[in-house]
Amino acid sequence: MTDQAVDTDGARLSHDPAEESGFLGRTRELKELRADIERAGLDTLSGRKAPRARVLLIAGRPGSGRTALAEELAAQVADAYPDGVLRARLSEPDGTRVPVVRLARDLLTELDRTAPPGADEDDLTEALRAALAECRALLLLDAVADAEQVDALLPDTPDCLAVAVSEGPLTGIADVRPCTLGGLDTKSAVELLSRHTGSVRITVDPRAAEQLVELCQAQPAALTLAGGWLAARPQAAVADLAKQLHAENEDGSALARVFRLVYGSLPSTAARMLRLLSLAPAGLVDPHTASALAGCSVNGARGTLDDFVALGLLRAAGSPLPEYEVPDWLHGMLRRLAHRHDRPAELQLARARMLERTVRLLQSCRAVTETDSPQAREKLLATPRDLRFPHPRAAADWLRARRPALLAAARLAVADGELDTLARRLMSQLVRAMVAHFGTRAAAPDLYGIHRLVLDVAERRELPREKAAALLNLADLDARTGRTAEALARYRAALDAGREADDPYATGRAMESVGGAHLELGDYDRAADWFGRALAQRLARDERADAARVYGRIATAHTYAGRYGEAVRAWRAAVAGHRKGGDVAAQARALSELARVQEYAGRPEESLRTCQEAVERARHAEDDRLQAALHLRLADTLDRLGDPTAAGLERSTAERMLREDPADACEIRSAVTED
Repeated sequence: MTDQAVDTDGARLSHDPAEESGFLGRTRELKELRADIERAGLDTLSGRKAPRARVLLIAGRPGSGRTALAEELAAQVADAYPDGVLRARLSEPDGTRVPVVRLARDLLTELDRTAPPGADEDDLTEALRAALAECRALLLLDAVADAEQVDALLPDTPDCLAVAVSEGPLTGIADVRPCTLGGLDTKSAVELLSRHTGSVRITVDPRAAEQLVELCQAQPAALTLAGGWLAARPQAAVADLAKQLHAENEDGSALARVFRLVYGSLPSTAARMLRLLSLAPAGLVDPHTASALAGCSVNGARGTLDDFVALGLLRAAGSPLPEYEVPDWLHGMLRRLAHRHDRPAELQLARARMLERTVRLLQSCRAVTETDSPQAREKLLATPRDLRFPHPRAAADWLRARRPALLAAARLAVADGELDTLARRLMSQLVRAMVAHFGTRAAAPDLYGIHRLVLDVAERRELPREKAAALLNLADLDARTGRTAEALARYRAALDAGREADDPYATGRAMESVGGAHLELGDYDRAADWFGRALAQRLARDERADAARVYGRIATAHTYAGRYGEAVRAWRAAVAGHRKGGDVAAQARALSELARVQEYAGRPEESLRTCQEAVERARHAEDDRLQAALHLRLADTLDRLGDPTAAGLERSTAERMLREDPADACEIRSAVTED
């Protein structure tokens, strides 16, 4: 499916030889690490049970095979941890420390646990520890930046195990003995070479192979590059490569010298694409990202990426998509090469092309869900074939698989500061695509982070309209998760920004939301006051439907405050507004609420008449659920008025309707009982 954005069969475009032949070497290190799991710690020696998970540390420079060793250890001991292996990367490819907030949330997601969007670090780490307290899991923490990150994520149970991968020791975590990696043993190093070159070239000149291993310092990454270089040149002897490396000057590590040789052998167009991969968000590259960065076709980029994998420059990302990772050891080298060979304007243009391509893919990802809209279908057909998705499921799979790279792209675009227009478009389309495929509730944690980025850009660029929109979105998410005080502060800030922008929608929405926050906090007088301000604006702008709805919110505030007379007047105004607007369903609901307040006010006869009118409106609106609830309310009112026969008839009608819709029966009965 080369003309579409996603390979829906999930086939990888390349293979990793290590996956076919298994892990190589490190026998001694694995034995020591496994023994360290059971080693008695200081707590055990003193007679106390270990209070936290054991931490194993694998230390080594990038390219030493430290992550591969951690993965092999995890595979060997996985049976002892039935709740699975949880993976987290604690540094970005450029070495930037990943915030603990993001790490904890991602681990909770892996555990199928949810946390409120916008929750702080303490709440998230506490939720993570609580979730892991019930588990027997293994945490594989790669690219650890400092001990504080590990400490924050460490489970308070000895039933879990943490395997940390770092460049050096982690001072501050008790009872940790680092397993420091050097080179592979000679036999394993030669075997790694032979995987790429084939056994013949190794067999005919074993001494040259051993010399090459020595020149590479037996480092797995350097050997992989050397093997890739030889595999691309079937006529070259191992001794030829050894001579070239020996002739290289001694600047830099063995890995750097092998890389210079491989990089120098690339065609100029491929070398340029490789350099530009340092701009890939989160170090994750797919054919679209590469083609946009380099300004070439998607098919051409796909072929070049496969060549890079064969040379050992990239590795498959373990994704169902054609997706690759830029290794940690390579990222810094590529960034330095890009700054040396490409002008700043060229790098910025490459970033812009990548963001523009991402925006168009997100637009297509969302558009494929709008199957009922002729305009959307027409727009989708006008999209280039290599940007289309075959069906919504493929688009959702792509969005889910590319989520880390897409969120990283948004963060990097905002941090860049020079491409804010593209950053705003990217975040807008990312929000829309996530809501279309996952829904607002499921996507809320990611949406919260995106809205905060939008707010950063709006404040930096002094865009009050966008600032108001971001604050309203953040406040809505705060309100839904019970952080009403935080929501109130943001709604007030949104009101100020809306007034600055002279945006009537934002100001009206903010005033109504401020009232809603006060209502939630139990301050009914202020709630009614703010709803009144929102109503005045709606009436001034002749927004009748919105005005009718706000009348209802004013009535609710008066009801909670026990001011039933004012509540009745407000509900009557809401009913009149919905009647003028022709919204029969809203009119029925408003009449239902009016009947409830009349009942509270001790006017059962009026409540009975209003409720009967509400039933009639609900019937016209074909709202069976509301009809059933109203019939039950009528039955209760008639009982209080001393007419059990009529009450029985109403109750029978309601029961018949509830039998026809059993899913809502319990909820409706509960709601009427609470009344």
